Amino acid sequence: MRYGGKKNETIVSSDTAVTYRHVPVMSAEVLQYLDCRPGKTIVDCTLGGCGHAIEILQRVLPNGRLIGIDQDLDALGHAEQVLAPWRANVQLRHGNFSRITDLLEDIGIGAVDGILADLGISLYHIEGSGRGFSFSRDEPLDMRMNIETDVTADMLVNSLSEDELRRIFREYGEERWSGRIARAIVETRKITPIRSSRSLAEIVCRAVPASKKRSNGKSGRRRIHPATRVFMALRIAVNRELDSVSEFMAQAPALLRPGGRLCVLSFHSLEDRIVKHWMKAFDRECSCPPEIPVCTCGGEKVMRVLTRKACRPKAQEIERNPMARSTILRAAEKR
Repeated sequence: MRYGGKKNETIVSSDTAVTYRHVPVMSAEVLQYLDCRPGKTIVDCTLGGCGHAIEILQRVLPNGRLIGIDQDLDALGHAEQVLAPWRANVQLRHGNFSRITDLLEDIGIGAVDGILADLGISLYHIEGSGRGFSFSRDEPLDMRMNIETDVTADMLVNSLSEDELRRIFREYGEERWSGRIARAIVETRKITPIRSSRSLAEIVCRAVPASKKRSNGKSGRRRIHPATRVFMALRIAVNRELDSVSEFMAQAPALLRPGGRLCVLSFHSLEDRIVKHWMKAFDRECSCPPEIPVCTCGGEKVMRVLTRKACRPKAQEIERNPMARSTILRAAEKR
């Protein structure tokens, strides 16, 4: 299954039905900040389950367009089915959103009215992909969003040095016990390769001190599963997630028409830190180092930040969808 072709051709092609479940978060806020109206062209860089895409389409019709991008072929197969009623207004592309400029150029689009990036992992990846994203399942240790890429979690876990594993767990997962976990992995793989998500989760659980696995004191609140941060760190490393976010943010302003909107949903501090940094840079006139007394860059503000404080989901949404709890929305408008 391929999503590509001649310029200006709408590509929607699928061989099999895909069960793809994902609950879109902060939909009302996304639509508000994107300022979706009839006739606009909006790019959804991370289609996922198409929850946001459908609502965007319904607001840009009858003559607006949705450009849907996703690196997961299963997501695109699902999108073909659920977006079929609006086929004439939809173009789908397979690729990572870090390549947004090239993907739009391939279909002859140089500027759009809005760009959405939802950086969260979908329920489908956890529950139905079979790629080892969940520590509660016994699946091959893959963790690729795009199965056409080469690097898998299996490769990292079984080939990287102890120091490199420690660095990944510490930097990408902010894991306190990164050293103990990395050492346990290296010792285990000397005996037998680590091939499944459950095997890895068991190794992590044994490496973390028992006192850190119990409920959190008198409050009775349970701590997160010991493998949570390790699995997140490996997923980030396998899919180059942080690099992709930075590469995407660097390109986004040039692709927006004046007045166009950029909206980004992130789900952990590492992603949000990158998004926040870029948006502050877009909204700053001078990029000269602070030690230079006179501006020499001639810089101008590229965008106006619309969310001076990060926008968070309302309590009612969190009650309906607990996975929305960590969502952070930031938006900006092209000058």
